[in-house]
Amino acid sequence: MARRRKTPIGEDPAPKLRGEARDALLRAQLEPLEHGEQPLALKVSAAVAAVLAVTNILLWALGVEVKGEEPSAGGVLLFALILMIAAWGIWTHRYWAVLGFQALLAVTIVVAALSLMVASNLLAVLLCSVIMLAGGWLFWKLVRVLARMKAPVPGTFRDEGPSA
Repeated sequence: MARRRKTPIGEDPAPKLRGEARDALLRAQLEPLEHGEQPLALKVSAAVAAVLAVTNILLWALGVEVKGEEPSAGGVLLFALILMIAAWGIWTHRYWAVLGFQALLAVTIVVAALSLMVASNLLAVLLCSVIMLAGGWLFWKLVRVLARMKAPVPGTFRDEGPSA
């Protein structure tokens, strides 16, 4: 079967862009987030952060032990507070919140991958795999969202989000 030509006869196909030229073209095609626009990755990230915060507090309140010991109230409440601030920041398009959540995702993915190497049963393997796949998907989707967000200008304190 003959291969179909994408370009008219006699014309050479356009060369593939590489490196900085390709990056510049992709950046030029990005549309900034509109005020109130909530891409799926932002919704999922905010929900994950809020659910993890509430779950941590509930498990601590129910007396669930970690490695045979009850976690300290200060540690649990501080981590929950950080996650709730992150959830608010993500929902309101704060660049620092999305970037910080991506950092937490990256650490979580690495820990899950390392845990996979010592997983001793099928449930542990499945749990590590699900965390790596879901975290990796969310991390990747947030990369584009961050590219569409207005990065804070160096030297300014306030990050006003996409509407500024």
